[in-house]
Amino acid sequence: MSRPASTSTRPPVSPLPRAQHHVNTQTNLIDTVHGRILCVADIRGRLSALNDLAREANAKAIIHTGDFGFFESSSLDKINDRTLRHLTMYSPLIPSAQRAHLLSNDNPPSVIRATVNIELLSEFPLLLAGQIKLQVPVYTVWGACEDVAVIEKFRSGAYSIENLHVLDEATTRCLDVGGVKLRLLGLGGAFVPHKLFDNGDGNATIAGGQGTMWTTALQIGELVDTAQRVFDQSETRLFVSHASPGREGIIAQLALVLKADLTISAGLHFRYSTSYNEFSVQGDYEGFRHKLSLGKESVDKVWETVKSQVDAVIDDNQRILLEKALSVVERLPPPQPSTGPGAGAVGEEPAWKNCWNWNLCDAAYGNLILDVKEGRVSAELKSQGFNYAYRRSATVGATPNTSTTPLPPVAHSNVASIPPTKVSTPAPDKSLPPHLANKSVSSTPPPNLTDSVAPDSTASPKLNGASTPSEKAKRKDKKNRGSREGGANTPDAANAASSPGPQGSPSLAETPDLSKADGEDLKSPAEGSTGTKTPKTGKPARNPWTIFMRMPSTIQVTEGEIREFFNDAKDGASSFPFRILFYCLPLSMQITRVNLPPLLTNRPKLAYVEFGDEEAMKAGLEKHGEKLKDTTPEVKQALDRESREPFRGGRGRGRGGFAARGLSAAGLTRGPPRGSSWGNGDASAASRGD
Repeated sequence: MSRPASTSTRPPVSPLPRAQHHVNTQTNLIDTVHGRILCVADIRGRLSALNDLAREANAKAIIHTGDFGFFESSSLDKINDRTLRHLTMYSPLIPSAQRAHLLSNDNPPSVIRATVNIELLSEFPLLLAGQIKLQVPVYTVWGACEDVAVIEKFRSGAYSIENLHVLDEATTRCLDVGGVKLRLLGLGGAFVPHKLFDNGDGNATIAGGQGTMWTTALQIGELVDTAQRVFDQSETRLFVSHASPGREGIIAQLALVLKADLTISAGLHFRYSTSYNEFSVQGDYEGFRHKLSLGKESVDKVWETVKSQVDAVIDDNQRILLEKALSVVERLPPPQPSTGPGAGAVGEEPAWKNCWNWNLCDAAYGNLILDVKEGRVSAELKSQGFNYAYRRSATVGATPNTSTTPLPPVAHSNVASIPPTKVSTPAPDKSLPPHLANKSVSSTPPPNLTDSVAPDSTASPKLNGASTPSEKAKRKDKKNRGSREGGANTPDAANAASSPGPQGSPSLAETPDLSKADGEDLKSPAEGSTGTKTPKTGKPARNPWTIFMRMPSTIQVTEGEIREFFNDAKDGASSFPFRILFYCLPLSMQITRVNLPPLLTNRPKLAYVEFGDEEAMKAGLEKHGEKLKDTTPEVKQALDRESREPFRGGRGRGRGGFAARGLSAAGLTRGPPRGSSWGNGDASAASRGD
């Protein structure tokens, strides 16, 4: 049997085996009344800063989530060039000028290796020698960039530092603080699926090599075993990991198996810390299960590849841990038995809403403080965040609907002081009619509107958003063509033409159109408004030949079944995104639209059918008494909102729209008895003659 794929040349069983079923656990009394716990990530070797941060936060303990800086002098020779460059790039102990020089593209890796020493990477040797002392207890897991040999020395007991507690799969701590027994369970290393069964240079469950560390399947299995052995219902479980359960489905599944109440992680290196539960970031419960299933699939693929090789080399104790790790992979919450409206969350995983997660930014950019008092765990989240000051000094880009034509040189001395923004729009003269009140009026003299005359070459340049004379002429000519189609003149417009424009400049309305007779240069809107132009919504005109249907909410019908209900109509319908329309088309007619609106709770199922003409609609109305799936749907003519609602006063177009007037002219305004209410098909107002 071939040896499993691994970077390690060591035997698969640790030469220093620990006593089995031993859990390294202690209960540390922090403060029974009130305590503040500082949570930080990625201190990156600047260990003296931990004391400063604890002092600023008035913290009595620190929880750290990885990239602590577990390096010593002998570690440098083991670190590969790529990892050493990464450590140089982010080490807070290297001055920025020196970092920029070392990371220059002109410098080969040998320059970095010859220059960088342990003092530039980590203060851990000073902490080990006692030159730096931790003022408060520090509980940490290892991160993605650490020396596995240093971590194993803590595991074996060769290294021991006052107030420093390394959490791992076999080591746990319980903090008695503020009326809460806080159980800390830790998982170190980066989560890399294809390395789950590779120990690297590690001797036992801890894995790593060449300056990096990662999580293994045996490590996960032993952590589950530890959590099961120390389980106490009275404790609050805090899962500390370097990998984020928000990104890695297997880490989230592990939190479920550990029965974690809270999780703290890092590894994403954002400028803001995040605080969330799965309910707040997943669209639904199935989305949560989908994330976990993706994590399961990624591990299953690796396991199927290496299964035979792993089975051949592990011992009985490791097999037990491996089985527990695989049980984590298989731990998917059951689906909810009911997903209909108003259904209860039966069988719902409690962690879906109750497990709270924090992902921390690097220690240089923020931290989390857990304030524990009288059994309540409060959170204070601090992040440096993004710096948006650059936007105030950056050149303002072009905005939508503005011209990007460069400005020609202007002789005025104050042109340089003009800010790069849109020119202000002067207030229109009070005598202008309302439909002209929103027209921009610039100081540019109006050009001659005849096609044979070119624009004045001395006209002011077009600033951001300002209209050119030719554009104004085109808009005015288009407006006047619409005015001739619409009809009557507006008397106030003629008076407005004689009003002087702002700053003594002639306004657009002052220049008559020479191609038209007197009094025809300004016309009222073609829509026949009473002074206020109705904004156009862009929606298509309402079809006046529409049938409204209403059915019990329990009935389930399809488009084809609706077509069969209106027997003779088979083709010619298209869906419409806002209303539900049923298709019906006699042989001589054509159904234009069919759609089904979304079913609302405690509301009947509605449908609308639009016909091509009046005769088709009348034919459809004759189908009123027929059965549709053992029910008799309500079939009636659909009217505009104005026709079925009483006049409410205020602004509006009146009681009847164009569709209602067309139906009235056709003699089709008969509706249900007075007082009945049928939603969009209510025609009672029209039948009363309102």
